[in-house]
This record gives sequence, C-alpha cells and structure tokens, in this order.
Amino acid sequence: MFAIKASGTSGLMPVFLLSDKIAFPPAHLATGEGLLAVGGDLCLERLLLAYRQGIFPWYSQGDPILWWSPDPRLVLLPKELHVPRRLNRTISQGRFRVTMDEAFREVITSCARTRIRGGEGTWIMPEMIEAYCALHRAGYAHSVEVWLDRRLAGGLYGVSLGRVFFGESMFSIVSNASKVAFVTLTRQLQQVPFDFIDCQIKTNHLLQFGAREISRKNFLKSLEKSILKKTLRGRWVLTIY
Repeated sequence: MFAIKASGTSGLMPVFLLSDKIAFPPAHLATGEGLLAVGGDLCLERLLLAYRQGIFPWYSQGDPILWWSPDPRLVLLPKELHVPRRLNRTISQGRFRVTMDEAFREVITSCARTRIRGGEGTWIMPEMIEAYCALHRAGYAHSVEVWLDRRLAGGLYGVSLGRVFFGESMFSIVSNASKVAFVTLTRQLQQVPFDFIDCQIKTNHLLQFGAREISRKNFLKSLEKSILKKTLRGRWVLTIY
C-alpha cells in the first residue's frame, strides 16, 4: 500500500490506497474527518481485520470503498444504558416481540430501503448486503428483530468480535421499534457482559441512551483489550424479555 493525498478538515492529509494484500495502515493515521484508506474489497477476512483495528467501510454508490476510523468515537458501555421512562413503559407493555438472528437479511435490507424511502442516501448497497450476510453466516454479524403482529416493525444489525458489538444500522417502520431493538440488545449484552458498543459517530438518537464520545486513542486502547476476549460466534438467542 502507499499514500496518496486528500484534503480534509485539517488540511492535506495522507490517505492510503489499499492493494490486494489484506492489511490496513494504523487507524491513528486517519485524516481529521476519519478517512483512512481507499480501495480493497469487502471479503470476510478484510472486514474482520478492519473491525479488529477500529476501522469500518462507509461509502456511497459510485465511490470506491472508503475505510474510516473517526475521532472522536461514540460508544455506549452497556452498564451505563439509560432508558427513557416512556420507552421503558412501551417495552414493559409487551406490544412488540423481539428476536435475534432470525431475519438478518431482511433487517439489513430494510435498513437500506428505509433510508432510501426517507430521502436519505445509503451506504448499504447490494455488495455491502452480501458482505455482511457472509459475516452473519460465519457467525460474526448479528441482527435484532422487532415484530408487531408477525410483521417486521424494526431492527438493527452489527458485528461482534471479542467483547465489543460494532453497531452498523437500525430502522423503524413502526414508531419506537428500533429503540426497542437497541435497548433489548444492550440489556442482553449486559448479561455476558460486553465491554462496550461501538456507535461510530455521534447522533442524538444514541446520546439519549447514555452513549458518549471518547477519543480515538482511548477507543483503540479499549478495543485492543476487548478484542482478545472470546468471540461469541454463531446464532444468538434472546435470553431476556
């Protein structure tokens, strides 16, 4: 791999062009915007290496594959989960049925479709869907499904390595469904316990649950320790209600 130049918020910064070799430059070399590298592919081995190093793919239709490691990074410690009172009542009412790993492809496809219908762009293109479905088949990617009257009302998906869950996307067709998915996932991860959930970049949606920003340096330090712990591969089954 070699460095090329790209303009970022802090001026001209090096961005690495990936070769066929499955390798990444250190994440701390990312630009001020978090862009680290361009190119490569979405094969299983490269994706797993990326997540282990605090890097993830994020790009638009027509762009080359872009690899990111933002600074700061939004994370949620499961033990610090805050559930708004109204949402807690909704969950307690039992209106929704929640499952795990029962409809992964449907969840990731719905995440993409919901963004497009809402007039937003999406990075969840067909090749991304296939790549993460491959991660799911290998036991590394997981989904949470929220059902209402046998209809998929919302959900989320992400990648699990060590004791870290890397959140990727969520969607709602019915109000509060994605929030129910996130709270249920976090409560499940409290039981293991997981060290933290990587929420990538700041959103008000996640801040309300207790997520907070930390520096990339601290994120990578925490990741280095957590990634050494045993990965819970295979299908996940919900054990809390």
